[in-house]
Amino acid sequence: MDSIQSLDFFTEISPEIFIDQIMKLHARISKLESPRNSEEVNNLLGNLAKLCSLLPSTTDIKDFPKEVLNIRESLNNFTSQAEGLLELESSTLISLKPKPLDSVTEYPYYGNYVRIARMESKILKAHGMENAKKVAFVGSGAMPLSSILMALNHMESTHFDNFDIDDKANEVARRIVASDAELEKRMKFETQDIMEVKERLGQYDCIILAALVGVNRTAKVKILGHLRVYMKEGGFLVVRSAKGARTFIYPSVDVGDLVNFELLTTFQPTHALVHSVLLRKKTKA
Repeated sequence: MDSIQSLDFFTEISPEIFIDQIMKLHARISKLESPRNSEEVNNLLGNLAKLCSLLPSTTDIKDFPKEVLNIRESLNNFTSQAEGLLELESSTLISLKPKPLDSVTEYPYYGNYVRIARMESKILKAHGMENAKKVAFVGSGAMPLSSILMALNHMESTHFDNFDIDDKANEVARRIVASDAELEKRMKFETQDIMEVKERLGQYDCIILAALVGVNRTAKVKILGHLRVYMKEGGFLVVRSAKGARTFIYPSVDVGDLVNFELLTTFQPTHALVHSVLLRKKTKA
C-alpha cells in the first residue's frame, strides 16, 4: 500500500507533493470498509484537512490533471459521512451526561467551531445584521455547535430554527440543548429537507447553509436557487464553501452560482479553518 508522507514538518507544500499525497490518501480512503468513527478514519480525516491547508491558497488547481480533480466528489462524500458519524457518536455520549451543554467542549473540533462562530458573527454584524430575530441553520447535524455558540455568545436574543434531514441527529441535538431551559426556548430542531420548506423561509432574517449540505456543486446550486425564491427580500445568506485545495474536503460555490444576491463579502481562510464564507443579501427580483 502506498504510504502517506508525514506533513508535520511542512508549513507549505508544492502542487507536485499535494497531487502525489492526495491520490495516495484517496486510495487509502477508497479501501475503507466503513467511514464509521475509528482511529484509522480519524487519522485519514486529519491528514486530509492538513494536506489541503498546506497547499498555498494562491495555487490554481484548475491546472491539475483531470484524474486528480475527479476524486473531489468522492472525498467530499467521505468527509460528509465520516464527520456525520463522528458527530452522532460524540454527541450521543455527551447527551447522556448530567449537564450535556456544559460538556460540548469535549467535542474533538470544539475549538474550530468557536473560531467559526466568532468569525461569522463578526462578518454579519459588520454588514448590519446586529439584532436578528430569527435565523435558520440548514444542515445543523447532531452536534449543532455553530447554532449553540452563536446563540450563547453572539446572538443572545435570536431564535434559531435548525433543519437537518437526519431525525437521529436532531433527537440527540434536542437532548443537548434541553439541558439549558433558556436556550431551549430559542432553539428548535426540525427533520426536513430544506427543498420542501418554502414560504416559511420568508420568516428568517438570515439563513446559514452548512458546508456539507449538497454533496456536489450541482446539488448545492439547486438548493441556493430554492432559497433565493423563498427568502425574504433583504435577508442575509451565509454560504459555507471552499476554494482551491479545500474543495477536496467541501463542495465549492462560485460567485456565479449566487444569482440575484448582492455581494457583501467573501472570507477565504489562510490557516487551519477549512471552509470559506460567502455573505450575500437577497436583492429585488
